[in-house]
Amino acid sequence: MFTPLRATTEGAFRDYPVVLAKYLSGAVLFSLGAYFFIASHMGTDPLDTFALGLKRHIPITVGIAQFGVALICVLVVTVWDRRRPPLSSLVTFFLCGSMIDLLMWSDWDRSLPSGYGMLVVATLLCAYGSALIIMSGLGIRAMDLVAIQALRTTGLPFWIGKGLIEGVLLLSGYLLGGPVGVGTVFFLVGVDLLIQPLMLLNRRILGLANQGMPGPIRQPSEAMA
Repeated sequence: MFTPLRATTEGAFRDYPVVLAKYLSGAVLFSLGAYFFIASHMGTDPLDTFALGLKRHIPITVGIAQFGVALICVLVVTVWDRRRPPLSSLVTFFLCGSMIDLLMWSDWDRSLPSGYGMLVVATLLCAYGSALIIMSGLGIRAMDLVAIQALRTTGLPFWIGKGLIEGVLLLSGYLLGGPVGVGTVFFLVGVDLLIQPLMLLNRRILGLANQGMPGPIRQPSEAMA
């Protein structure tokens, strides 16, 4: 049975140094991966597609745009779960968005090889970063919280719920003029499908506790069976 979000949050603080290490490592890795998607110029992840599309029309940073999306997702979870809002998720969006802004400002991608190799690295970084953030149980990204809440209350597989949310962001970002390309497909297919297997590997091989999504993890193949 899936454990309620409140219980997972309480469990997350039993070993705070490890929790914080997983969370911060995940945030850094995810931000770096998202930046690689942007730097590849081959399409980026749906959230950044939306943020960069919005940036074309109003003076806004990626961090602030992502914070706005996070706020909406947190409000959805709050109303749905009828509990106080998980404000740490807002911190994660602002933190990751700000790191992406800093990386874009530094413009150090000029020294990096572009092409499909960068997309593969970006996909792995975003997937593993997301897995670590979720497993920390601290500051789970707001879109993931909505997908987890859908899993807990309706049984909708996590990867489907996450994909639906990102599909809305992708369409909105595209209409706003945000970058869409093969990199976007890499993210939607690669990242969303890799998160749960990577959490499973972390738990079985590295012995990391999964405080964000405890219990049996349904794999995409099992959900489609």
